[in-house]
Amino acid sequence: MKVLLTATVQSHICQFHKPLVEVLHAHGCEVHVAARNNLAEKNGLKLDFVEKVFDIPFSRSPKSKDNLKAEKMLKQIINEGNYDVIHCNTPMGGIVTRIAAKQARKNGARLIYTAHGFHFYEGSPKKNWMIYYPIEKYFSRKNDTLITITHEDYRLAKKKFHCQVEHIHGVGVDEKRYFPVSKEEKLRLRKKMGFGENQKLLLCVGELLPNKNQKMAIRAMRKIVKRYPDAILFIAGNGPEKENLEHEIKQCGLENNVIMLGYCTHLQDYQHIIDVLVACSYREGLPLNIVESMLSGNPVVASINRGHKELIHDGENGYLVSRDDSETMADRVLELLADNQKADRIQKQAYEFALDYSFTSVKKELEDIYFGDKNAKWL
Repeated sequence: MKVLLTATVQSHICQFHKPLVEVLHAHGCEVHVAARNNLAEKNGLKLDFVEKVFDIPFSRSPKSKDNLKAEKMLKQIINEGNYDVIHCNTPMGGIVTRIAAKQARKNGARLIYTAHGFHFYEGSPKKNWMIYYPIEKYFSRKNDTLITITHEDYRLAKKKFHCQVEHIHGVGVDEKRYFPVSKEEKLRLRKKMGFGENQKLLLCVGELLPNKNQKMAIRAMRKIVKRYPDAILFIAGNGPEKENLEHEIKQCGLENNVIMLGYCTHLQDYQHIIDVLVACSYREGLPLNIVESMLSGNPVVASINRGHKELIHDGENGYLVSRDDSETMADRVLELLADNQKADRIQKQAYEFALDYSFTSVKKELEDIYFGDKNAKWL
């Protein structure tokens, strides 16, 4: 069986679809990828786990003429490739692919689209419903299977859309990289990385963009360092907000308490030494960094948005606080740092919850979608 995976950019496939490729290879499938090559911008990412890669000039902007060129190139690749399954991802990658694959689908190819978080959801702006909802509903007729990664998207699509709808627990997190370590091992790793046994360590992960709102975490540190003067906040990620965040750190007088890690390819090292993960985004689909921290046995304090609410049950497996409420975020962090029993309880519940989002679990779900009995007609 030949499978073509498409997305707007190749980094998307690298970051989110290796588990799927492993499932397909285990069943003897040949896997190709068509997406724009942006790997030079992503330190450490390599698309070396598929048989063939096509560089297609997709654009995230629906107004870009590049997507017309991409559709023409992709149509030729699909028509010549004789693919059994075409699996598309990302909004523009998904739309262009479904247009290009029209004839292939008529000829018997199965078309799958994974929605990594609809732009319309409870509480989203009305214009999102007016623009994006009818587009997604219309294009649902042009694929055979829609895969959703949040329960809210699944319920909506199951009720309103015109195709088979499935749900999986995200794109999977590698439980061999992210796992709980003993307190003794945590102390050993801290010493190895140059941090003190009793030092309080926090982590905030995400591209440095306004939406990720790392300023909230920096401002929360003002209150945290009053009780723990040597506490450290690690900020992992790169992006255009770097200078603004560095200015915020200086304005708050936290030059000795906030470390900018840049783009980090070994985040598990930090997940294994921290006390708390903080997440401050205004919007999220299904954030991997929270699952990674839960699987590592860490409590999470996060801003309220639909992606965070999908993963965190307030007071049970983590804490949710209002967006931009750095005071309450600091209070919740301090609560966890001061109460080991409460932190241990939340860590345990977070870990057990996150197991459903592990590579092992998600690969089983993907295998059922591709090769389960209900999809026998496609084999």
